[in-house]
Amino acid sequence: MKMRRVRAWWLARRRFEFCLTVAMVVALTGFCGALIMLPNAEGQHAETPRAVTADAIGQAAAADPRLADVRRSIEPFGPIIAEEVTTGNGQQSLVVGHPEQHTEISLLQQELAAATTAVTEVWGPDWAQSALVVVASSPSEFAGLVHAGSTMSAEVAAASVADPFVAGSSPTGQRIVFSADAGRRLDDAGMRTLLRHELTHIATRAETRDGAPLWMLEGFADYTAHVGHRFTQVAPTLTAQLRQRELPRDLPQDAAFTGPAAAATYEQAWSVCAFVAEKYDRSRLVELYRRIAAAKQSPVTENQILQDVLGASRADFVADWRNWLSAQAV
Repeated sequence: MKMRRVRAWWLARRRFEFCLTVAMVVALTGFCGALIMLPNAEGQHAETPRAVTADAIGQAAAADPRLADVRRSIEPFGPIIAEEVTTGNGQQSLVVGHPEQHTEISLLQQELAAATTAVTEVWGPDWAQSALVVVASSPSEFAGLVHAGSTMSAEVAAASVADPFVAGSSPTGQRIVFSADAGRRLDDAGMRTLLRHELTHIATRAETRDGAPLWMLEGFADYTAHVGHRFTQVAPTLTAQLRQRELPRDLPQDAAFTGPAAAATYEQAWSVCAFVAEKYDRSRLVELYRRIAAAKQSPVTENQILQDVLGASRADFVADWRNWLSAQAV
């Protein structure tokens, strides 16, 4: 059985867009500490799903080779909806699911072209600018689509998946999968942000190697998803820590992306990328991603890359980032 790369997004990260408009219910779990369960805003997703008794797949969508592999996985769960979307550079993307997820499918269909453009504006045009997005109808279908088996936590809202590939080739088997209840626990803004985050992983996959530092991989995906958002919107946990004069001592370690510190860790990773884009520029942030994501790194290799790309040692870079963070808490 082929091993596939899975990029997961935990709901612990996604509370900031909704704190002004929806009530938040905190559930404690052993997976990720305090996870924010986000109910819909009043009236959210009120559209009545259309009645579908058979597959609703257009001729063009049915002919898309990306649909064949997914159909084998999802047909046992019921009739299929497959909506075609024109995305960047005239490419065709697909949003697939079941009639019960028609509202989420419709929302993702509406958002996918703009999300593709947003990712391309940061990353550049050298990716497919096309995606397959699937909405699962149950936890078991979700786990099957991301090949996670029993290891997939119920708190994961979405994941991006790709086949293993040889460096220099084009990634295959890529898709973004949303969990069955993502649309019930996130409002439209949350689904939009989540789509852009996962789409960034799709866009950057050809430049990303397994084992590369998560502070770069997840921080960059968060940066792309939140372009234009204020620091306090994106990083409420980190903001609270900074106001208590609690500064990160170093770049986030991979182990901290799960467990009780996950929310603050994702925010720290985002802040590193936001800092680079502000102090240097976005093009050098992208260059830094390409260099850092190209291999598993150590402090020594990170130091060399930071010197090459930004002209700063790792120690100076961390110190500058910490100073920048201190200024954000004012």
